[in-house]
Amino acid sequence: MPPHTQATFLYLLLLCFFSATGGRFARLGINYGTLGDDLPSASRSVHLLHSLGAGAVKIYDANPAILHALAGTRFRVSIMVPNEIIPSLGVNASAASAWVATNLGPFYPAVRVRYLLVGNEILSYTSLANSTWPFLVPAMVNIHRALSACSIRDVKVGTTLAMDALATSFPPSAGAFRSDIAEPVMRPLLRFLHKTRSYYFVDAYPYFAWASNPSSIRLDYALFSSNASFNYFDPGSKLTYTNLFDQMLDAVAAAMGQLGSGDVRIAVAETGWPNAGDLDQIGANVHNAAIYNRNLARRLAARPAVGTPARPGAVMPVFVFSLYNENQKPGPGTERHWGLLYPNGSKVYEVDLSGRRPLDSYPPLPPPENNEPYKGKIWCVFGGDRKAATNATTVGAALAYACGQGNGTCDAIRPGGPCYKPNTLVAHASYAFNSYWQQFRQAGGTCFFDGLAVQTKTDPSYGTCKYVSFTN
Repeated sequence: MPPHTQATFLYLLLLCFFSATGGRFARLGINYGTLGDDLPSASRSVHLLHSLGAGAVKIYDANPAILHALAGTRFRVSIMVPNEIIPSLGVNASAASAWVATNLGPFYPAVRVRYLLVGNEILSYTSLANSTWPFLVPAMVNIHRALSACSIRDVKVGTTLAMDALATSFPPSAGAFRSDIAEPVMRPLLRFLHKTRSYYFVDAYPYFAWASNPSSIRLDYALFSSNASFNYFDPGSKLTYTNLFDQMLDAVAAAMGQLGSGDVRIAVAETGWPNAGDLDQIGANVHNAAIYNRNLARRLAARPAVGTPARPGAVMPVFVFSLYNENQKPGPGTERHWGLLYPNGSKVYEVDLSGRRPLDSYPPLPPPENNEPYKGKIWCVFGGDRKAATNATTVGAALAYACGQGNGTCDAIRPGGPCYKPNTLVAHASYAFNSYWQQFRQAGGTCFFDGLAVQTKTDPSYGTCKYVSFTN
């Protein structure tokens, strides 16, 4: 039989052995988001979590249907507390008690809740500096006290922070928090985490670090696939790194150490690799996503635990992002393509999150086709289906938004303009989407428009109607 078939057979024997003998592995958790209009039910999703070998699940709100489906299972569960209620929880202890009673009370302990995460990356948004940041730690304190009042002692309270909480992350030993948050937010936050023996939950994505600088960071180093000749030696700590993931985590550890909290444990709230993206998004493909998550699972299943160079042997909770490709997430194409599963429940690629499956047992992957930056021209056009095209209200709103931005965005589709004909909503929307995107893409504008727009390499110009595009 083929090599990968033989390895699969051995994997199944191994799985049966450990099931029979009660062997335990450290299992990755998975983020279960719901920003899609075509996702399976909560009960089927829990079944799919089992099929992936996940050991834990993180949900983005206290969704009753999901929590009901998780009741009685062995999954360790993390629940997020919404950003918008942090100020009220911070100033009103009774509001925190009410939140715990309403959102946790009906499900605990039937649902094995282990973490309540207050807010999602709020320190990444400077617009929240005055309205929300000052209330983060008080809200966490009040939630913790509410849990204690209910004699719930096995639920840790934390918050998730992106890597942009650090002003410096390279080399890892020089890791330091941003000056605007170090003293007013991070020091009291770390004090709370230390006192309650909780975790610093970080969203660590080697993909973004690599994709923003592919000429300086090797792809295989970001995918846990690098050989020793490409290891990184940190001159400050004298430690050697074999992958980008460890570098990121140790930069966080160094930043905490600078504030006197080097003993606070680290957990990874989100990590992963996109399986697809826009034409100008390098390296977002099934091949790289599978390699990253398979290697991550094997690494975290190792016993004794590998940890990181600065924290050898450390065991940490890690949650992969995400369960599904979610078609309603705004932003660039990668935002809708982090899933291990398609919305119909089928696998984007084979992966065993328990880390048991030997890497050579997996079937071949499709070759990557976008590991180098795309150099050609790209346009943004209407890409909705027939149903969307007939929804004049939705398309009209997107068209009006695009035309309302910038200077002269839609001049060409006004009566008498070179792109006025054909005088249809879809044709005008295509021109407007492209005109908007070409003006604002460098400032973060996306080709999305609530799912109505797609990128194309094919020039949509016709006759005297010219669609502008700039070479990447």
